[in-house]
Amino acid sequence: MEQLCGPKPFWKPNLTLSTEIPDLPECFQLSVLAWIPCFYLWLVSPLYLFYLKRNNRGYIMMSILNRVKTVFGFILWIVCWTDLFASFHEIKEKDVPPIYFITPLIVGMTMLLATFIIQFERLRGVQSSGVLFIFWMLSVLCAIVPFRSKILHANKGENVDKLRFTTFYMYFGLILVELILCCFNEKPPLFSSVVTDPNPCPESTAGFLSRMTFWWFTSMAIKGYKSPLETKDLWSLNKQDSSELVVPKLLREWEGEKSKAQSIEQDVNGQAVYSKAGAETNHVEVNPEEVEVLLSSKKDTPQPSFLRSLLKAFGPYFLIGSAFKLLQDLITFINPQLLRMLIEFTKETGVPSWWGFALAFMMFGCALLQTLILHQHFQYCFVTGMRLRTAIIGAIYRKSLVITNEAKRSSTVGEVVNLMSVDAQRFMDLTTFLNMLWSAPLQIILALFFLWQTLGPSVLAGVAVMVLLIPFNAVIAMKTRAYQVEQMQYKDARIKLMNEILNGIKVLKLYAWEVSFKEKVLQIRQKELNVLRKTAYLSALSTMAWTSAPFLVALTTFAVYVSVDKNNVLDADKAFVSLSLFNILRFPLNMLPQVISSLVQASVSLKRIQAFLSHDELDPDNVDKKPAPSDHAVTVVNGKFSWAKKDPPALQHINVMVPQGSLLAVVGHVGCGKSSLVAALLGEMEKLEGHISIRGSVAYVPQQAWIQNATLRDNILFGRPYVEQKYRCVLEACALTPDLEVLPGGDLTEIGEKGINLSGGQRQRVSLARALYSEADVYLMDDPLSAVDAHVAKHIFDHVIGPEGALRGKTRILVTHGISFLPQVDNILVLVEGMVSEMGSYQDLLKQNGAFAEFLRNYSLEDIIEEDEVTEVLIDEEESFPDDALSNHTDMVDNEPAVNEARRQFMRQISIMSNDLENPKTKSIRKRRCSERRPGEPPQEKKEPKVEKLIQAETAETGRVKFKVYWEYAKAVGPILSLFICFLYASQSAAAIGANIWLSQWTNDSRDSVTAQEKVHMRVGVYASLGITQGILVMFSSFTLAMGKIQAARKLHQGLLDNKFHTPQAFFDTTPLGRIINRFSKDIYVIDEALPSTILMFLGTFFASVATMIVIVSSTPIFAVVIVPLALVYFFVQRFYVATSRQLKRLESVSRSPIYSHFSETITGTSVIRAYGRNSAFVLMSDMKVDENQKSYYPGIVSNRWLGIRIEFIGNCIVLFAAVFAVLEKENLSPGLVGLSVSYALQVTMSLNWMVRMTSDLESNIVAVERVKEYSETPPEAPWEVEDKKPPTDWPSEGNVEFADYSVRYREGLDLVLRNISLRVKGGEKIGIVGRTGAGKSSMTLCLFRLLEAAGGEITIDGVKIKEIGLHDLRSKLTIIPQEPVLFSGTLRMNLDPFEKYSDDDMWNALTLSHLHKFVSNQPAKLALECSEGGENLSVGQRQLICLARALLRKTRILILDEATAAIDLETDDLIQSTIRTQFEDCTVFTIAHRLNTIMDYTRILVLDKGQIAEFDTPVNLIAQKGIFYSMAKDAGLA
Repeated sequence: MEQLCGPKPFWKPNLTLSTEIPDLPECFQLSVLAWIPCFYLWLVSPLYLFYLKRNNRGYIMMSILNRVKTVFGFILWIVCWTDLFASFHEIKEKDVPPIYFITPLIVGMTMLLATFIIQFERLRGVQSSGVLFIFWMLSVLCAIVPFRSKILHANKGENVDKLRFTTFYMYFGLILVELILCCFNEKPPLFSSVVTDPNPCPESTAGFLSRMTFWWFTSMAIKGYKSPLETKDLWSLNKQDSSELVVPKLLREWEGEKSKAQSIEQDVNGQAVYSKAGAETNHVEVNPEEVEVLLSSKKDTPQPSFLRSLLKAFGPYFLIGSAFKLLQDLITFINPQLLRMLIEFTKETGVPSWWGFALAFMMFGCALLQTLILHQHFQYCFVTGMRLRTAIIGAIYRKSLVITNEAKRSSTVGEVVNLMSVDAQRFMDLTTFLNMLWSAPLQIILALFFLWQTLGPSVLAGVAVMVLLIPFNAVIAMKTRAYQVEQMQYKDARIKLMNEILNGIKVLKLYAWEVSFKEKVLQIRQKELNVLRKTAYLSALSTMAWTSAPFLVALTTFAVYVSVDKNNVLDADKAFVSLSLFNILRFPLNMLPQVISSLVQASVSLKRIQAFLSHDELDPDNVDKKPAPSDHAVTVVNGKFSWAKKDPPALQHINVMVPQGSLLAVVGHVGCGKSSLVAALLGEMEKLEGHISIRGSVAYVPQQAWIQNATLRDNILFGRPYVEQKYRCVLEACALTPDLEVLPGGDLTEIGEKGINLSGGQRQRVSLARALYSEADVYLMDDPLSAVDAHVAKHIFDHVIGPEGALRGKTRILVTHGISFLPQVDNILVLVEGMVSEMGSYQDLLKQNGAFAEFLRNYSLEDIIEEDEVTEVLIDEEESFPDDALSNHTDMVDNEPAVNEARRQFMRQISIMSNDLENPKTKSIRKRRCSERRPGEPPQEKKEPKVEKLIQAETAETGRVKFKVYWEYAKAVGPILSLFICFLYASQSAAAIGANIWLSQWTNDSRDSVTAQEKVHMRVGVYASLGITQGILVMFSSFTLAMGKIQAARKLHQGLLDNKFHTPQAFFDTTPLGRIINRFSKDIYVIDEALPSTILMFLGTFFASVATMIVIVSSTPIFAVVIVPLALVYFFVQRFYVATSRQLKRLESVSRSPIYSHFSETITGTSVIRAYGRNSAFVLMSDMKVDENQKSYYPGIVSNRWLGIRIEFIGNCIVLFAAVFAVLEKENLSPGLVGLSVSYALQVTMSLNWMVRMTSDLESNIVAVERVKEYSETPPEAPWEVEDKKPPTDWPSEGNVEFADYSVRYREGLDLVLRNISLRVKGGEKIGIVGRTGAGKSSMTLCLFRLLEAAGGEITIDGVKIKEIGLHDLRSKLTIIPQEPVLFSGTLRMNLDPFEKYSDDDMWNALTLSHLHKFVSNQPAKLALECSEGGENLSVGQRQLICLARALLRKTRILILDEATAAIDLETDDLIQSTIRTQFEDCTVFTIAHRLNTIMDYTRILVLDKGQIAEFDTPVNLIAQKGIFYSMAKDAGLA
């Protein structure tokens, strides 16, 4: 430096460090300070310019801002070079040191470079430049020293170089202006997407500073605070995060990987493949062993690596984040060093105080830089994770549209949806921690290095403790996981049981069985809580380990350090520096096991995804679609097809030619390959040999209609434009017009998933309408008429498919079972066991008398029976006859030909009658039925949405949670226990503070080494005891919290369960089951698990933060002044964040499920989507749904970054003030206290940050308590038992029933269903109840059981008024055989007798009488036969008979029989009737009849009409009266 500066010195220590007014020598200022920014810019610019060359965003118009920046850049260059020329001028007069030439030259060149970058950025569309911002910032910072120095010199009166003085201040002013201008943004580039977007994300136009501090997010935080956010408030996704860019990027890499793997495979297998191909072409049978060899050689071919393609696609972006992480790791270790210097500074006397302040501000600057860098790193990681998820979902979706059937078999829909939800999520979670893999070891090594420097080898003792804790935690984690699995099983069992109970709640109430089922639920719940308790105790242990770890480590280290050597004295800087280093160590050591376990999970996921993406795809060339001049629309030559390559062929020797515009019917027995033929034509099957060609576009109607969750109209249009006229014709042809009248919203009705709110026939017709609307050239219809009624089938055939239908002139291939249509088709193809047996017109085939003729003979009888059932259903649907006209005729299922013939004739007439659509009777009745149903429904309709709304509003609780809810939870835990828990937490914090204050006292001993030696044992002992006390308190507080949470969970669930069993039936009719189940599953889960852990974290962080404040205030009381403003800022940030993030979480979870439901829907309909060629449209839909979800996820991530930076800034301010006040109070403070307060301040940031997060989670989770409470407080029904009104034990002994002026309504505000009914029934009478739909028949029975409470009047049974006694007393004395038989999963014995009142003999007796004896005794398990959910493993008839057996077991004086409708077969019906006639001879029986012949021999018949008694007399008299009953009997052919 001597040569550069000449006579002036470069560095003078006494001028700089030891004085109160420090200054730097002029030479140092001119060289180092001037060069720092220049070096920075010249280093960075090559990389930056290369980056700009690659990324062009379009150019920005020249703006005033840009012009000013450029002009100032030039002026700066001129100013610098003025200095240079001045030096040349002076060289003539005196000797000028070279530095005066070099510096202006360098700085001037740099200013030119900066000006060039300003313009180049403008041309490349950069709106705000980080590189230049940092450059101007550095320049200003470096120029501050000479700025002050020159003024100091001028004040001392030294002679001033006027020119350089002037130019410097001009220079300083200009760089300051440039820095300020740099903070403003340019306009967006021309033609950029931002301009066209309605709600662009402000990030794309945000400036550099705004990006670093996430200031651009503030607008959303404010909006979310003012009113709850909605979907329309969300910003659109950044282009580079959207599916349209992200997914293709990954797919390109993956395709590359696949083709690479294939080329390697071909090199390896070249000869093998060749020889195999040769063998195939000559149709020589290949030797089986040879094939084996070929296959085995193919096994070890290289798999395309999905991991590599992920890395190629997203690695570079992720690496930027990693670079930030590296920087942050290095900066982390600066603060402990600064802390050491600060403590040393307080020890020394007579040093200038500006050192202290400089250290304090350096600590602040470091912490601030660390905050900014850390959050940039997180942002990059999270965005990578988000893109990964988008890309993986997109890839899986695209793949699922093209995989073969074989591949589809290997993975179920559920598994693939799991790939999307769980596995993609795992990748997303992993990316955030992935950097820890290298960062954790790095941090550990650095920390150990600095610790070794501070304390020497004794550090190893502490590290040993840390390492020992890792396996301890690992064991706990393993156990916890095992318990979690067990608990999930109990939870599933409980939810399954609850689901059944809620589905059959009506039956439980009718039988008064609630108590036994409640017991069953509570047993499962008890087991669940026991497991929960074990988990809670384990987690208490691990919490203790995690809290005490830093303390134990410090204790062992210090104890070893002091004991090893007499000269080792523990002083403040050693103690507190090593404490802060140990705190840094804690995080990586805890994270490593987590990262590794999530890495293992992700690698499993990776394998699964890779396997799925490597499945075979359908060969698009299976079907030749090229247009060729030929009059055959569909040709198959020598076709041989199988469903999977390994399977035997399903179809072989298929030769079919279908002329243009003809109708071909495909018939054959079940399983002969009809559907396979259609699939082969669509290209869905593996083509083993042969050739298929189809001319023109295809429309396909599958056997099982595939309906999307969209409006009815969208289902029919299927992406084609809407043409009113054409659309109406299609609806008319497919007989959908009458259905639209019934649907609430006409054709704009939203159809549920899988078409849940349409009947089977309607679904099939919608599917047909879709094909008809698509106007294709070739129609493939796979048995579209099976699901519809006979007359509708005829209508559709005539209007759509047949020779006169809308499709005449198109090529149609129809798979059918309906024989009646065959005479009208052009050609018939008969399939037998996968081969074409014959083909020709109807007449030709009949003449040949081959397979087809036999098929006709077999089927015609079945067809008639089938038609009869259809007619029955039809009549039932239309309610055209109040009673089933066919019931009595169907009793004659005799196989005598004469009867059969007669029956056939009768059926013919019926079917003609029903097929004739214009039949005035059915028509008018149909109309009447519509109009009849209307008035009854609106009240219910109106009521329903209102209930919906009410509950939805409750569920989406917005704004702050009421304090009352927290109080409810505290009450559930137990108010005293709650206070005790808080007290324990407070005392554990006190113990921790105590230990640290003791440590600071201990370090103060070091001033006097003699006393230090004497006190060592006492110091170590007390320190240890305080720390161990803290550990024990932590464990205690966790244990009590665990007890409290179990208590609360038990109480809240018990309350909910009790209430739900006591809730009146009306509640279950108006509330969707899903909602109630949700309370039992999701909300109870939150109360069991999520809420307590949140509370634990919240209490921990809360007391840690309070402890910090207390420590700092006690050591430097003046700090209290700063607390208030900081607390205010904290409070505001926290409220803004909590309000916004809570709503964002909700929006995110709401928009997540559509992705998966749309996906599972797509998988089930892939063949339809492919047939109509709608692949790309569906891919687009999926992408939109994913983007919609990411739109709410992205602000969620950013809100966390936004919060983090603001909260950490507050934490950094605390550090700054703690340090500054320590410097100010230096005289009165011991170094130990300084170390204590500053090291506490350094830890506080983490607690503050987590506290806000936990507050947010607490608010989201406590809502569960509110929701459970809401459903625990619904108004209950009457009490089950009324002690003072208990009826006598043998009641009812006679069975007299009397209705006196009785009226009833379903719910408040609805019309009466029964009006003023008065009648008396003597014991032992048999009463039949008949009436049209909606006349109030079922309501009569519900009233007897008090499922409906009277609106007026009363019912008396044997002199006891039923409204005065308890519900169970009443219900257990009546017996009902309900309409739909409900069974519960469990043993058969449980289903007959849940209270275990009866002996086995009683049960067998009942089973014998109900004709089940043979069936049950044949079962190996006998009475312990397991019934599956809803009794699925028994037939409907058997279920009905079990209900009869229940009735026989109870055998009460009054029996109510709600006769099953057409669902039950006639045989069972007769069995039940005969049993009732014999077994219940002396009982009073009420039968609600649908088939009049069952009640013709009853004592009296009650005819209801519109809720009133129309007729009540013996059957004979009623028929004689020729009233309503007579007309019903006449319709049924009984009069």
